Amino acid sequence: MKTLTKEFGLLVLDKAGPVYSIDTSLTNSNWRQLSPGVGVFIADTYFDLGGLAMDDKTLFFEGAAMQEILPPAITVGTAGDNLVMVDIMCTTPLTDNEVALYTQFGNIIGDGSSLTFDQTIYGRVRTLNMDLDNLAGGYFITLGDNQTGSLEATASDRIYCYRMVITTITADSQTTVTGARYILRATAKEEPEYEYLMRLKRSYELQNEPDRD
Repeated sequence: MKTLTKEFGLLVLDKAGPVYSIDTSLTNSNWRQLSPGVGVFIADTYFDLGGLAMDDKTLFFEGAAMQEILPPAITVGTAGDNLVMVDIMCTTPLTDNEVALYTQFGNIIGDGSSLTFDQTIYGRVRTLNMDLDNLAGGYFITLGDNQTGSLEATASDRIYCYRMVITTITADSQTTVTGARYILRATAKEEPEYEYLMRLKRSYELQNEPDRD
């Protein structure tokens, strides 16, 4: 069994009037903003499984998780401020807009999602909020935590990882989202040739679909 890890660094974002921005002096370089001034921030990376693909092996997942240090914190919080946190590990690449739409559709294809249940190894959407009771502490509290992953085996040579923060903040302030670690526990095994070739064909098709806006 193998334990695979990928890490996302610190995100520090500023709110001034209606404009949101990244504090580049404190934020890890892999974070970016979906659109200038908009309170949507995203980072991505991937697990490289090319060595397993060369050995004609399939990866069977036994567990997936995400680790964090602390809840997000804000310097000047107002009751009703909220964050939506999205964490995805999947076998098909996503555009930034597709990651953002995960908060609406998840991987429910009938609702309009571009990502299927089988393609979603790990999917998690959390809603965090500030209320009157925790304003002094400055930490957001969790209102909802929903997971939609399948842990479906794959012959893909990449697992794509996306982390997104969507903010709605009232006052001028600074919000800190600590780093995170994605973890996959998996075993590489050889499958019967026909099953492996069909899985490999499907993985290739998913990774080479035309870009979607």
